[in-house]
Amino acid sequence: MISTAEVTRRAGESGVMPLLTLEEFFEGNNDEGSIAPNQWEFGRPPVADLAARLYEIEQRPDVVWVRVQLHPETLELGERLCGEAVAICTTADAPTCESWISGFESDGVLAGLVDEYIDIPGQAGGKVWSVVWD
Repeated sequence: MISTAEVTRRAGESGVMPLLTLEEFFEGNNDEGSIAPNQWEFGRPPVADLAARLYEIEQRPDVVWVRVQLHPETLELGERLCGEAVAICTTADAPTCESWISGFESDGVLAGLVDEYIDIPGQAGGKVWSVVWD
């Protein structure tokens, strides 16, 4: 898991959050409050299960990449990662993406990223959908 110090370094003076790989966000992360904390214990799967499902989605032939979109609170708090949403770059449409995330207790997918980010990989003909929780 990436440290908040490294996130701060990558964000630089501009404070624009880096888009994190699944490994950077989930490897060694057992903090249930690190992503969709309002849904934890209200249907959102445990972080380990969520990560496993996202790794499966990332391996699909119609998926270009999957990344975690951090919340600006990560920089403000400086002590923990705060996931805002998950970005899926794919050639699939919204209903197909929503079928992949069944059981996440999310509010579905929205077109594009939820905020401004750096470290965005190429899209290779795909479109970015954001899995969001409110």
